[in-house]
Amino acid sequence: MAVPKKKKSKSKRNQRHAVWKAKASNAASKALSLGKSVLTGKAQGFVYPIDEEESEE
Repeated sequence: MAVPKKKKSKSKRNQRHAVWKAKASNAASKALSLGKSVLTGKAQGFVYPIDEEESEE
């Protein structure tokens, strides 16, 4: 198993953790924005299937 050769500082660890958290926050906001645009019908470049059975009823 790979083992680090030197101890990483706490600031480096915190920096990596902050970047990881920021990526998750950014992805969540993009997903929410896409969901809102799909619901309003203003989505461009996003294809989603529409069931024909639901539209007939």
